[in-house]
Amino acid sequence: MRRTERHPAEGGVNSLWHIYKTVSFFKVAKNFAVIQLSRYTPFISMKNYLFRAFLKMEVGKTTSFALMVMPDVMFPERIKVGNNSIIGYNTTILAHEYLIDEYRVGDVIIGDNVLIGANSTILPGVKIGDGAIVSAATLVNKDIPPGVFAGGNPVKIIFTKEQMEKRQAESLLEEKS
Repeated sequence: MRRTERHPAEGGVNSLWHIYKTVSFFKVAKNFAVIQLSRYTPFISMKNYLFRAFLKMEVGKTTSFALMVMPDVMFPERIKVGNNSIIGYNTTILAHEYLIDEYRVGDVIIGDNVLIGANSTILPGVKIGDGAIVSAATLVNKDIPPGVFAGGNPVKIIFTKEQMEKRQAESLLEEKS
């Protein structure tokens, strides 16, 4: 179960209709401009600076966001990415979701040494454990344990941490042969 805060829609209309009662128009406009700049810049350290300084995201040391990564425009401050992680090309990280009857907001926590494959979508309220690998084009709709290889739509564990360690050990033995 994802950890989100639920807020009912008011007045018999969908929750997105009340977007600027939820979050300031000026905050969204500023975040949008910063995110668009970051999506196209090839300079990783510049992206990390923009995310930390202007979006209030927690971004670890030597973490890399590839081109076209799209952090949440409404609540980027609810995104935390650990040290030495890679967020792949065109990945979307959402900390909110607007539904017909309610909107939900939740923290997204991505651990240390995590690899997120290209074109993935991470939903609000999930935690991805240290050392996890998420394959390309994955919908992360639940927590991912540390050290696993996961993928698919919706996400499933493909290899457990123990299986991954065994595969890595076998790979090292093959290289030495």
